[in-house]
Amino acid sequence: MSLIKSISGFRGTIGGKPGDNLTPIDAVKFAAAYGTWLKNQSDKTEYKVIVGRDARISGQMVSQLVCSTLQGLGINIIDLGLSTTPTVEVMVTDLRADGGIILTASHNPKEWNALKLLNAKGEFVSANDGAQILAYVDQDDYNFAEVDDLGSYETFDYAIDLHIDKILALPLVNVEAIQKKNFKVAIDAVNSTGGIAIPKLLERLNVVHYDMYCEPNGQFPHNPEPLKEHLGDICAKVIAEKADFGIVVDPDVDRLAIIDEKGEMFGEEYTLVAVADYVLSKTPSATVSNLSSSRALRDVTEKYGQKYSPSAVGEVNVVTEMKNIGAKIGGEGNGGIIYPELHYGRDSLVGIALFLTHLAELNISVSELRASYPAYFMAKKKIELTPEINVDELLVKIQEVYKDEQINTVDGVKIDFPTEWVHLRKSNTEPIIRIYTESTSEENANKLADKMIESIKNII
Repeated sequence: MSLIKSISGFRGTIGGKPGDNLTPIDAVKFAAAYGTWLKNQSDKTEYKVIVGRDARISGQMVSQLVCSTLQGLGINIIDLGLSTTPTVEVMVTDLRADGGIILTASHNPKEWNALKLLNAKGEFVSANDGAQILAYVDQDDYNFAEVDDLGSYETFDYAIDLHIDKILALPLVNVEAIQKKNFKVAIDAVNSTGGIAIPKLLERLNVVHYDMYCEPNGQFPHNPEPLKEHLGDICAKVIAEKADFGIVVDPDVDRLAIIDEKGEMFGEEYTLVAVADYVLSKTPSATVSNLSSSRALRDVTEKYGQKYSPSAVGEVNVVTEMKNIGAKIGGEGNGGIIYPELHYGRDSLVGIALFLTHLAELNISVSELRASYPAYFMAKKKIELTPEINVDELLVKIQEVYKDEQINTVDGVKIDFPTEWVHLRKSNTEPIIRIYTESTSEENANKLADKMIESIKNII
């Protein structure tokens, strides 16, 4: 079974039987449930939803199903076509819509697709809202419109350009400084919509770009998650073209990874660190990242005399905490930059513009910038458990073992030691505990993970 229904949306592999995979029937049901929830939020005569998609092969088919279903509920559709997740988020508020749907499975392989659901603020729906939408799915509780009340459909072709306009108008994006530097940058957009958006942005900034996998045809040339083991081609491209650095995004352009001028990974975790360093230097504030993100953000935040606050894993949780404490920059360690001056969503395009400004104003290389930050290394492991083991009770016992250390239980159990940390989270779909560690070397990070695995086995 490859169909996952959760409070954040619906995702699955294309084909197969309804209820097992993401079939046309499932796409229609999920769209109908979202539309029904949306109409129940207020008593209006007209509703409007923004729809956009990444370049997946199944995207056009799923989009047609979703748009037609929403029209059948009497909801008007503005279809952005090929777009990015942050662009759809920005357009929900800009076009004064009641919500939005992004058709993307993010970093999953090409056989996957998904419906990501937005509220009227252009933000991912809350846990409570997601639970209500799931209830409509389970109950098949929909009431479609009569023929004279069907929703309208129109396309909108300028969303990415408007998104870029808004980015370049931000006070902290120093367009003139970037343009004067004549940067040369290599791009890997994994043959999705980053291949449309990133060249447009760079051309506005007078940045020479060497495009790799920028044809939005959905044929991903490698695993689309922007991790080191998948990025050999772009690392070689940076060196071959003598570029200042490389840019890598996932298929829906909400995760940003940087390659330095030597063809080495800047580190997904450090994308947020570098952008936060720049933002805090101009507009000091608190910062937020999730519990599994690098301690380096906390270090940079404290350098400016500000407070760092961790949140539970998940973009909606980061956004909630950012609003609670008034953070002007935040995100996730997977390369997700959230800059609320523009909107509350992970946005690689605004991340690129802020990173370029930081680099231009410092007038140093990307490798020199990376060397200016604390050096931390992460390890990610898991331990499989038998179904009869109570994972919650196990995590409580782990807390008791390490009760003398600094412990956070917002999301699983995070244990902070003086120079390293470990974060233990139970999976929602299988009997495993995910183990994330960070330390001062790769060897120490792996040792800490192995130590935690041994502690868990001893408790069992």
